[in-house]
Amino acid sequence: MTIKPGAFRFNTDSMKLEIFRGSANYEGTASMAGIGTLAAGQWEEIQATSPEVQTGGTRGLIAGGRVSLPNFSDVIEYITVDTTGNAIDFGDLATAGGRGSSVASRTRGIFIGGQSPSPTFNNDVQFVTIASTGNTTDFGTNLTNGNIGCDGAHSSSTRGVFAVGQTGPSASDFVNTIEYLTIASTGSAIPNFGDLSAVRASINGAAGSSTRGIYCGGRTDASTRTNLIEFVTISTLGNASDFGDLSITKSLGTAGSNSTRMVIAGGYNASPLNARVNTIEYITISTLGNPTDFGDLTLARTDAAAMASPTRGAFGAGDPQSSIIDYIQFNSLGDAIDFGDTTARDEAFEGMSNGHGGL
Repeated sequence: MTIKPGAFRFNTDSMKLEIFRGSANYEGTASMAGIGTLAAGQWEEIQATSPEVQTGGTRGLIAGGRVSLPNFSDVIEYITVDTTGNAIDFGDLATAGGRGSSVASRTRGIFIGGQSPSPTFNNDVQFVTIASTGNTTDFGTNLTNGNIGCDGAHSSSTRGVFAVGQTGPSASDFVNTIEYLTIASTGSAIPNFGDLSAVRASINGAAGSSTRGIYCGGRTDASTRTNLIEFVTISTLGNASDFGDLSITKSLGTAGSNSTRMVIAGGYNASPLNARVNTIEYITISTLGNPTDFGDLTLARTDAAAMASPTRGAFGAGDPQSSIIDYIQFNSLGDAIDFGDTTARDEAFEGMSNGHGGL
């Protein structure tokens, strides 16, 4: 069946109305292709909030990172995801660090925990206003335990959900706990959300739609990796459910999404152990199953920051220490393309964007 540009559907998984942006090849015309800031050839969620609440979903933030052990950066930079060019100074973290979690609404970005010179496992929670520039502000509530490896975080427009990861230096400190916070409410508690099916740290990023959050792979102990993909419904507290399996077992990759498609990029392979990979694969967020090949990064790497707009995903820096930013178009399979550079060659960044509620 041919889907005509401008067609509507109700997505029973996300409970949102969507519009088909059509194809530039539809009946030989460019009708409806790329209306506004959206690309042609895909279903897009129709936003129901008022225009002043929607800040555009075009800015991505890259924060912190490891320069060299034990040295971490406190620098925050930003890019405009739908353009190309080098990252621009935004401000500074209150505590230099990396490998934490980050969640966002359309207006506020929050950096959660991570690794820092002192203490090694950081329990800070800091926030910024994405549309402005400046240093972070204390959120008013700290994590119960400092953590690192909590790379799995995602959010709706109101709630940020993250896998805690690792709370201490040994493999016995890996946990399966998922926690959440209310993004707009500074000083609010950070309660338990549910559990992953097994202990996991160094997750290959987490992303999803405004209703579903997805966790991909990671480490289950110091040397064992998993290819398990699980998901939660962001609005409903509870344990994660099985979604599918990555094509390889890996950790410390990165992930980004628009409202319908999620891409998982890079990471450390399990065999040969700690071999970096450049593969990108994707899933349809509303449909359970295994990922499909998307393309390749410009450089095989781990620990990159992910950012996204409704049409484009960008991956910043990573290990081996690199300043590369590359990007993909969500609706077009293919290899990543050079975007620009960060100001420093760092790894273990935190990344976020206001594209559709953050990632």
